[in-house]
Amino acid sequence: MEKQKTIAKESTFSGIGLHTGNLTTITFKPAPPDNGVVFYRVDLPERPAIKADIDHVVDVSRGTTIGVDGVKVHTVEHVLAAIAGLGIDNVDIEVDANEIPVGDGSARSFMATLKEAGVEEQDAERKYITVEEPVFYRNNDVTLSILPSDELRITMTIAYDHSAVGTQYASFVITPESFEKEIASARTFCFLRDVRMLQDQGLIKGGSLENAVVISDDGILNDDLRYPDECVRHKVLDLLGDMYLLGRPIKGHVIGVKSGHAMHVRFSQQIKKELLNGRGEAGEKQAAPVPPALDVNMIMKVLPHRFPFLLVDRIIAFEPHKHATGIKNVTVNEPFFQGHWPKMPVMPGVLIIEVMAQVSSVLVFGEGSETQEPGKVAYFLGIDKAKFRRAVVPGDQIVVDAEMIQLRRNACKVRAVARVDGSVAAEAEMLFSLVDVDKADTPAKRTVRKAAK
Repeated sequence: MEKQKTIAKESTFSGIGLHTGNLTTITFKPAPPDNGVVFYRVDLPERPAIKADIDHVVDVSRGTTIGVDGVKVHTVEHVLAAIAGLGIDNVDIEVDANEIPVGDGSARSFMATLKEAGVEEQDAERKYITVEEPVFYRNNDVTLSILPSDELRITMTIAYDHSAVGTQYASFVITPESFEKEIASARTFCFLRDVRMLQDQGLIKGGSLENAVVISDDGILNDDLRYPDECVRHKVLDLLGDMYLLGRPIKGHVIGVKSGHAMHVRFSQQIKKELLNGRGEAGEKQAAPVPPALDVNMIMKVLPHRFPFLLVDRIIAFEPHKHATGIKNVTVNEPFFQGHWPKMPVMPGVLIIEVMAQVSSVLVFGEGSETQEPGKVAYFLGIDKAKFRRAVVPGDQIVVDAEMIQLRRNACKVRAVARVDGSVAAEAEMLFSLVDVDKADTPAKRTVRKAAK
């Protein structure tokens, strides 16, 4: 049983706020099990408390601000990222001003302060948010999704029309070790052309080259970068901190494309609605999870495809000879993105059709196909009424619904519809020839016949 964690002793850090410019001291204190993360404004009468909760977000203007009854704490995402990254569940944070100090623009100072305090286990079980069904969020070209996983992985893609940044991609399994080595030191970044606008809005009063990566039209103004892809790593840091406002650690694969604080909060609110509402105490689900109809290992039993052409990740619903639903998770590290519009990755239409065909061919297999080898192979013969409705990009999840229209002894016709976030991306009718496995004329069998002659 994995235990909850807090810190062993008090520890303090001081600095100025990035946006307010106020001098702030924060003090981390141990907290009891199931306490979560709670901020206390000790500069105000009665020390009002603000629990780190997604429902307490009151502003996302260039940072995440939480508040209750008019009392606020600005820019909490970096300190929350450090708490989440180190695997701390319970801690009280006393703040003597209205904003968390910026430090060097990363989470490194908070991580060091918390490590100095020491992390210790508590006599209580750690409670996770577990993902059993995907959750999606999309707003124009911004996409966020979370998929089932036994660990927390964050995958992020950013794209800026600037040669110093361009398109960057990063993917990390979040552990205390990977957080310290790969993420914690990544600094916030901004473009010089936006600085005056932010100043006019009353923001970045404490900003400087000491606590941010600043990018001008000619390049990066700082002396050096801590990572070649520091910008996308900082986006991973921001997302980790913002999602910790869900109030507990999460197990799932989070995929983000061009996201920011506002989208992180809306996505987290959607996760809370879909994964936590209707649950019992502490978010524990009342019923046992339903396994997929066919997982990837089962799929490889009934489909002959292998990497890089096995494009179906899961079959989530399967009624033999009638209906199948399958999913394909699209990430920027797909091999075809290296040469297909690499600066503006779009999934080739022919591969969307291939995903639809692979899901459709599962319909050929009868009862018990999930436990035994199939008796037939489906050969793709033709396409009719094919239409493409929208682009598919990294971060999307394609959900294919395939329905058998006609089934004969040696052929079948299937209608397939591919959707992303509920919108149709492509649709087509497909014709397949059905061949017994032992009669299928494969390249391997032709090689054997040639050798025998």
